[in-house]
Amino acid sequence: MSETQAPAIEQGSKQGFDAFFFNPEYLEGLAEQHRDAWKNADPFPHLCIDNVVPEWVVDKLLEEFPGRDGSVDLYEEPNESRKGKVGTTDISQLGAFTRHMINEFNSSQFLRFLEEVTGVEHLIADPHLMGGGIHETSRGGFLKIHADFNWEPKLRLDRRLNVILYLNKDWDDAFGGHLELWEKDMSRCVSKIAPKAGRMVLFYVADDSNHGHPDPMMCPEDRTRKSMAFFYYTNGRPKAERSLPHTTNYKKRPGEQFQRRTALGSRRILQRFIPPIVNDLLAYKRSRERESE
Repeated sequence: MSETQAPAIEQGSKQGFDAFFFNPEYLEGLAEQHRDAWKNADPFPHLCIDNVVPEWVVDKLLEEFPGRDGSVDLYEEPNESRKGKVGTTDISQLGAFTRHMINEFNSSQFLRFLEEVTGVEHLIADPHLMGGGIHETSRGGFLKIHADFNWEPKLRLDRRLNVILYLNKDWDDAFGGHLELWEKDMSRCVSKIAPKAGRMVLFYVADDSNHGHPDPMMCPEDRTRKSMAFFYYTNGRPKAERSLPHTTNYKKRPGEQFQRRTALGSRRILQRFIPPIVNDLLAYKRSRERESE
């Protein structure tokens, strides 16, 4: 895990309405500082950077964080692979400062930072926040190890990068909820990242980018695991990484027993029985169709 401490400087400035703006020069330096760590990260490219935003930004986001009182429509899809997690992608229900920060993480300067530190070019932010947005997990909640969906049908783009900003002040390690990064063959956990306030995690999305927080959290009843998530896309991806579109693919740890809800879909299942050369042709056809639209 590349866990580093960002310089304790304020990259933006307060305005009359408490706005925050990423400083392009700061982001450029941050990319230069962490580029090698990204390339050499194990088990797949990722970064963990503390204090990427000032503490007052975290405080303001927490002030506006939606509660579970029914004032904000929160989605929840509990099953054997996930429990206790709610969220919303409806920006209209969020506070003004939160909406402003979502725009900053989807801004051209932040996209440029992501491209420079990862080498992934022509990135596109998702204005619909499909699967992203505001997330909150309560005591006993978990998210089994999984690889993320690789294709966004609304945008018709390939998912390439994830960014998570944690908002949990005074988070005790005993609470759990650490983000775990697992070997590609699911043989062991390589890294555990505590979801501490102001910490940003960036990681690459591929069919073997296995991650999650799979054990029930032990935080007090009045504490929850809060975060904001952003996903970034490109039109196409490297040939070696292409596969047919699939949704979240949950994976079992050694000795673990649960009903895997891979939601692969018929095309993903058929892929297992199709010769590799045919899969390559299908992927090429899909790429060419997108280029012609």
